Formats: sequence, C-alpha cells, structure tokens
Amino acid sequence: MEEKPFPAWSWSVDQCLKEYQVKLEKGLSTYEVDKRRERYGLNELEKEKGKPLWRLVLEQFDDTLVKILLGAAFISFVLAYVNQDETGESGFEAYVEPLVILWILVLNAIVGVWQESNAEKALEALKEMQGESAKVLRDGYLVPDFPAKELVPGDIVELRVGDKVPADMRVATLKSSTLRVEQSSLTGESMPVTKSTDFLATDDCELQAKENMVFAGTTVVNGSCICIVVNTGMCTEIGKIQRQIHDASMEESDTPLKKKLDEFGNRLTFAIGVVCLVVWAINYKYFLSWEVVDDWPSDFRFSFEKCAYYFKIAVALAVAAIPEGLPSVITTCLALGTRKMAQKNAIVRKLQSVETLGCTTVICSDKTGTLTTNQMSVSEFFTLGRKTTACRVFGVEGTTYDPKDGGIMNWNCCKMDANLLLMAEICAICNDAGVFCDGRLFKATGLPTEAALKVLVEKMGVPDSKARCKIRDAQIVSSYLIDRNTVKLGCCDWWMKRSKRVATLEFDRVRKSMGVIVREPNGSNRLLVKGAFESLLERSTYVQLADGSTVPLDESCRQLLLLKQLEMSSKGLRCLGLAYKDDLGELSGYYAATHPAHKKLLDPSCYSSIESDLVFVGVVGLRDPPREEVHRAVNDCRRAGIKIMVITGDNKSTAEAVCREIQLFSNGENLRGSSFTGKEFMAFSSQQQIEILSQDGGKVFSRAEPRHKQEIVRMLKEMGEIVAMTGDGVNDAPALKLADIGIAMGITGTEVAKEASDMVLADDNFSTIVSAVAEGRSIYNNMKAFIRYMISSNVGEVISIFLTAVLGIPECLIPVQLLWVNLVTDGPPATALGFNPADVDIMQKPPRKNTDALINSWVFFRYMVIGSYVGIATVGIFIVWYTQASFLGINIVSDGHTLVELSQLRNWGECSTWTNFTVSPFKAGNRLITFSDPCEYFTVGKVKAMTLSLSVLVAIEMFNSLNALSEDNSLIKMPPWRNPWLLVAMSLSFALHSVILYVPFLADIFGIVPLSLYEWLLVILLSAPVILIDEVLKFVGRRRRRTKLKAA
Repeated sequence: MEEKPFPAWSWSVDQCLKEYQVKLEKGLSTYEVDKRRERYGLNELEKEKGKPLWRLVLEQFDDTLVKILLGAAFISFVLAYVNQDETGESGFEAYVEPLVILWILVLNAIVGVWQESNAEKALEALKEMQGESAKVLRDGYLVPDFPAKELVPGDIVELRVGDKVPADMRVATLKSSTLRVEQSSLTGESMPVTKSTDFLATDDCELQAKENMVFAGTTVVNGSCICIVVNTGMCTEIGKIQRQIHDASMEESDTPLKKKLDEFGNRLTFAIGVVCLVVWAINYKYFLSWEVVDDWPSDFRFSFEKCAYYFKIAVALAVAAIPEGLPSVITTCLALGTRKMAQKNAIVRKLQSVETLGCTTVICSDKTGTLTTNQMSVSEFFTLGRKTTACRVFGVEGTTYDPKDGGIMNWNCCKMDANLLLMAEICAICNDAGVFCDGRLFKATGLPTEAALKVLVEKMGVPDSKARCKIRDAQIVSSYLIDRNTVKLGCCDWWMKRSKRVATLEFDRVRKSMGVIVREPNGSNRLLVKGAFESLLERSTYVQLADGSTVPLDESCRQLLLLKQLEMSSKGLRCLGLAYKDDLGELSGYYAATHPAHKKLLDPSCYSSIESDLVFVGVVGLRDPPREEVHRAVNDCRRAGIKIMVITGDNKSTAEAVCREIQLFSNGENLRGSSFTGKEFMAFSSQQQIEILSQDGGKVFSRAEPRHKQEIVRMLKEMGEIVAMTGDGVNDAPALKLADIGIAMGITGTEVAKEASDMVLADDNFSTIVSAVAEGRSIYNNMKAFIRYMISSNVGEVISIFLTAVLGIPECLIPVQLLWVNLVTDGPPATALGFNPADVDIMQKPPRKNTDALINSWVFFRYMVIGSYVGIATVGIFIVWYTQASFLGINIVSDGHTLVELSQLRNWGECSTWTNFTVSPFKAGNRLITFSDPCEYFTVGKVKAMTLSLSVLVAIEMFNSLNALSEDNSLIKMPPWRNPWLLVAMSLSFALHSVILYVPFLADIFGIVPLSLYEWLLVILLSAPVILIDEVLKFVGRRRRRTKLKAA
C-alpha cells in the first residue's frame, strides 16, 4: 500500500522529529532502522522490467504490410513445395521467392528490436543522479560514507558543500549562516536556492516554494546543515519523475507517417483481397466445369492443378501489389536525413523523428538552458556621475562565462575613475567563485552570479599598464597549453594580490548580503559588500561619486537610484548593490583569528551592525541571457505557422521578461491570457485549459513542475497537435518522453534529458530546431515523392497481372521477378528521390495537417493512368512477341520463334486438343530453346516474351522516377540534373537488370534470357511515352489548381 506523503515543509522541525520518533543528537537506532526498511524498502529507484526479447520480436510483425508479406511467403512456400516437380525447379530455385520475403522481414525485425532495446536508458541515467553515500547519525554515532541506499525516513543526515543530496529531506538546523542548493535540473530555477529551517504555512505548494526541503539528486553549493530524511526511493521527487518517464513511454504513439502508412496498408489489404479473389474467380472455368441437365448443373469436374495455377497467379498479384521495398527505402531515406541533420548539429536518436519534425505544429520549450544560455552574465551596470543627480549606465556584451565573449560598450580601462576602480575591486574580491572550461563550454565553480561578476572584472581590465601587458601575455601563453580547462582570471588575481582578504562575513537571508574585510595597499582595512539592492541601499548613508568623493545619500538621490533599479528590473535583470566602508571601528586593525575583535566575526548576528553606515558604490544588473539566435528562430517559427509555448520552472516575472526579449510577446502586450503559473493553469477546468491552448500566439507557463509540463504536452497531443518539447533538465524528461518529438540540449543537458529525447542538439542552439524542422519538411516531401513513385509502379504491376488473368494468356511476370523489381530495381531510384532539393518557400507554409492525405484523389487518378499504361505496355509486348512479326518497324521474329493467333494465346490451356499445332525452336542469346511437346511453347517457350515484359516494366519505372522529381512541375522546369543522384540510381538499376539478364546462373533463377540490341530498342520505344503521359497530366493538374485559386 502506498504511503500518504507527509508534508514536512509545513511542520516545524520539532513536529517533524516527533512524527519520525527521532532525536537530532542521537539519530535512529539499528532496531528502528530495520523496522522502517521493511516498511519503506531501500533508498533506490526501481528497475522497471523491460520487455522480453520474444515479445519485442513479435511486435515487429504486428504491422499490416508485414502480415500480408508473411501470408504471401507462406502461400509461396506451400505452392513451391507442391509444384516443385511440375515446374522443373529444384532445390534453392524453387524457394527463392518465399526466402527473399522472409529475409526482408527478418532484417526489419532485427533493426526494430535493436531500436526498442535502446529506448529506455533514461531510467538508468536517473539512477546515476542519486548520491552514493552520506554522513548519517545512527545510535548516537556519526557514520561517514554511509551507503545512501540504506537510508530510511527519519534518518539524520549531515550535508556539506559539494555533497549530492541522497534523499528528499527536511532541513532541521543550519551549521553555517547560509545554505544554498543547486536544483535547476530538477525545478528549472536559474539560480541556486537559499534554504532555511522555517516551516511554510500551506500543505499545498509548488516544489520551488519548499525552501526548507532539499531534494535527491540536487547539490549543495554553499554552507552545511543537518537534515531529516522524509522520502526515499520511488517516493522522492526524482522517483516520481522516473515513474512519469515510464508512464510517458507507455503512452508513446505512432508517428504521423506511420499512421498514414498503416492506413494505406489497411486499405491495400482490402483491395488486394478483393482483386485476388476476382482474378481467381474470373478464371474458374479453367479449373471448374460442369454440365447442365434439366436446367441444373451436374457432373462437376475440378482440376486441382489448374486451380493451384490460378491461385498462384493471385499470389503473384498480391506480391505485385505490396511495395516490399517501401520499408527499406523509408529507413534509408530517414537515415540519410539523420546524416543531413547531424551536419546541422541535430543528432537524431530515433529515425522516425526525422519525419515527425516536418509536421510539428507546436514547440514547447524550456527556458533555462534552452532559450537562455543557463550562464549568468552582467548585462549592464550603473553608478553616479560627478553629481548626485546624474547616473552613468554601461552596457555589457557577452552571454557566457568566457571572459573574451563581448566587452563593455564605449569602455577605456586606462581611464577608469576612482568609482569604477572600487566597483571592480568589490566584484573581484567579495567573491568565492571561479570559471573553468569544460571542452568548448565555460562553466562556473561556485555561485553563477559571483562567476558573472568575475567575468565582468576581466572585461573592465586593470589600471596598471604593466599588469595589463602581463595579463595579455599570460592569456596568449595559456592558449597553447595542453591543459585548457583552467581559465586564468588575470584581472581578478591582480585585485586579490593588491588587496588581501582577511575576513569574510557570510551571506545570510536576513541582511541578504556578503561582506569581506580587505587590507588595502596603504595598510588600512576596508569592508567591501555586495548584496540585494534594496537591502544595501537601506543600510547606506553615503554615496560615492565618479571622482571617488563621498556625499550624504539624500532622498532625491535615493529616488534616482530606485528609479534606475526599477528600469533594470523591468528588463528581467537581477540587481546587486555594491558598497564599502572605511570606518570599521575595532575591526580597523583586524588581521587574523588572534585579534581581540575576532569573536565579533564568529557571531552572524553582529554582521548587520558591521555592515551599516555604508558608502553606496553602484548597481550591477545580471541575467541568464537569451541565446542570440533565438529571436530570429522565433520569427521563423511564426512564419512557418508553428506555435511556441515556454514552460519553465523559473519565476513568472523572469519568464515573461525573457519572452518579451525574444519577441514571443511584444513589449506593450497584455499577458493576461498568455502567462500563467503551472498551479494557476492546472486550477482551470479542462474546457478552459483547451481554450487557452487553442488561442493563437505564444504562451508562457512559469513555476511549472514536471507533472505540469507532462500534462500540457498530453493535452496538446489530445487536441491533435504534433508537439516538439525541448529541455535540458531532469524535470523536462517526462514531457520529453511523452512529446511526439523530445529535443534535449547536448552541452548543458543532463543525461536523463538526453536519454528521454528523440533528438539532441549538439550546439544547444534553439535555431537548430528550426533548421531541423525545415529539413524534416523537405524529407517528408521527398518521401511522398518516392512513396507515390513506388505505389504507381505497383499499380502498374497489378494491372499487368489483372490483364493477364482477364485475357487468359500465360502469366507474363512471375512472383520472383516482381520481387526483384520491387526490392532491387525500384529501390535505388526511390532512395535517390530522397535527395530532391527542398522548396525555397518550405518554411513559409503552414505545417501539414494530420488529415492531409498521403495520396489525394487527383494524384491517385494520375497514377491509375500511369499504372494502366505500365500494365498495357507490359502485357502488350508479351502478346506482340507471340502474335506479331514486327512492331514499330522492328523485326521481332529474327530469333526464329513461331507466331500464333491471339485466340490461340488466350486459350493456351486447350493446346493439347489442337490438331497439327507445331512450333519451331528459337534462339535466346547463345541458347537454343527446344520443345518436347508443342504445348511447352506457352510455358517453357514464354521465356523471351517474359524477359521483354520484365524489361519494359523496369524501363518504364526508371522513366517514371523522372516524373516523381516534382509532383506538379514539368521536367523542363525541374530537369533531371537537379538531382544527379537520381540519374546515378537509374544507371545502377539498369546495370542490375543487365546483370540478371546476362549472368546465366541468375538468368535461370529469374526465368529470363538475354535480349538483342533490336529487342532493347523495342523496350525503350514502348517505355519512354510514360514521360509524355505524365507531363500532360501535370499540365492538367496545374490548370486545375490555377482555376481553383481564381475561384477562391
């Protein structure tokens, strides 16, 4: 039975200790631990049972087209076995057809199983986020490096800087003045969160609001504390995310293309069944006859041999109708698409995602790390000028921790006045952070805001010209070092050597500031302070002007500073105030812990009095800046008809400011119906939620928890939208898994997010998504081209077999030949159509709808016309060879074969009853075809006619592939050399066809013989008109479209 969660955040520490029957100074006893482990289990994430191999294999055959192929393979196998002696085939030759079909199915199954078995690694990556050990109090003893999986609710755990939190815990006491935890990957907050021991007044609050809780998988970045374990294993927030990821994986639906192909497969199944039955029934007179006596049929005669023969023709029809090569061509095209996308920094993990991107209608994007860099940077700073009525504002370029990324606008480090020098000193020394380079990404050690201040100091430079030269030389040398990870902050180091830090006043939640006492070069002590703007301004009595002089802070100056700070806050900037103090009283001579005034520094309650009567220096505005390319990408999406929704765990004002900056919203736009917190949105009724999501324009959802993100994605999918979800944190993983296509950040993204996604952005660039959508649209258009091409070819094959059956002539194409055409000769041109160049206006069209037909009525009519010509030409050349001496001026009987009447050809089954029927042997290449029985002329002797039929079919389909270059444009406007790969593919297909014609072993397998030059000329003359026919149909199509546009 699932335990009801205990709202520890809304209870006092004493109440929590009472609830868990534990004392802070003793911890749990071994006996109590054993009892609780029986109740709660181990503190680890459950391993979900994967699908067994046999189930994975079976699922690969749960497809309409595959089932048809299986049936065709089985029937072909039975017929090959039954008719092995009668057909003269032996051994391998008799079973080529079923074996080829089975080989295709097995290959597809292997690929499918391999993809499935790699699908659930996100859950394993989550486990790596859990802490492995903890410092635990048991039986009154502190146990270091205690296995984290052994923790139970009620355990007392000590956390220090750098520790990974092993379970969800209630903060009981702080061992330092402040405690900060980095939980952005879990909640989406861009800054480390300050924790406290105070209880909250409500049981129902957002994850981000639980400031007295620390969560499994997050990291302590500042301070230390004692905590009470509240939830372990699957009951932790990270455990809930695992369950959500698993649930989302169970809800995975087919891609839009898969749905279209399944729909096509179902219709094809019905059509094949009907046509096969009709063909078989039409020829009933050949295997079933009777006499009519007194108006009643009697004396039935049934020929199993003839019945099996026409049944085999029906099977051949099924083989012809099924585009066997379609799965492999689609896979090849998607694989080529993944290569193209990889070149554009979009790494596709699932092939089907390539096509899904093309029909994306909504992009749900995380903010932190996706739209923004997830790297704090100083955007601007201001100080007073020469008077208290004038302000100086300095803009700062650059959005990363790279000191060389941008600079300060209109800046001259040689002319820094006393006020700016003091600002640089405070930023450099009142700071515990650092910067390092992890490959190509600069990262912060310590607090992101402090790292951003150090980067600002590097951009400001130093006043000493000699020091500047040394710093520049050191930077040049560092670029040649093997160890490129260490980032040398030369300017910060110069300040720290100039002014030695002797004491630190740690940050706390009451005064909201941090201070350091430094020994200046003149030997005196100075207090440097940075902190929340309002807090520092309240404790300041003086203000420093540009020349370094100080004047009293009057009300008009205070209002000016507040006004400038309000302007910065409205831009989404986090404002930090900077101040100093020279008159330190008894701390003026402080130098070490042995100083008499040291006891004052040990008591945090004294810090507020030390940091009073400050001299205000200036204000620094920081932010997690939007990526440079996002603004353009948002406009591209708008033009392409794609809606953008931002779903973030950050606070509402910050999220709105960023959305305005990337122009998702205009500056003056009222966001009443466009901006909600996750909790606000979930409080609406289902109808209201659907109305909000249906409205045009962007949306932003702030303070969103993982379940909120997942629910929004689910609702959009239920509304029929194709949803792409981007994100980088653990909190994004469930929604990434549920979305039609999940897109993770490759550099800043967590392993959990990457494993849950379908695509990874190697450059974390939002605009890469837009490029990928354009590529997806292009790939879909190309896939439509080759799907239509292959289907039109199959229609031609079906019509040729249908005509054969209706006319009653010998079969002009056998199943193994049809398989060869569908798989091999059609394959290269179909694949090459995947290289068709994209339309210029591809991103200026709205996304295609789910209801858009893969093949509309006009295109179906066109390919029925083309298919009819294919069928007539294929059967026609077969009849011409038997009945005509010449055709189109070409002598056909030069090989010495015997001509027959069309009526004889149509009634060839009655050959044994004909009198005086004789045939002559004829030449086929170097081979002489002879007959022991004249009737063999229609079975063994049809080898040349069948070769001509097969060659015409191949040639027509090669020419038809040129028609597929464009759905509507003429070959004059879209010439074949626009896609040179298609010309190469056509040459390859003709070469492969020549191989089976002129290699004796293969010719025997496929039942064909070599053709002469004149026979090839006849083949080309009968095949080429297919281009002219489709050109006429394209012209009519263009006229129809123009007429419709005029009517509209």
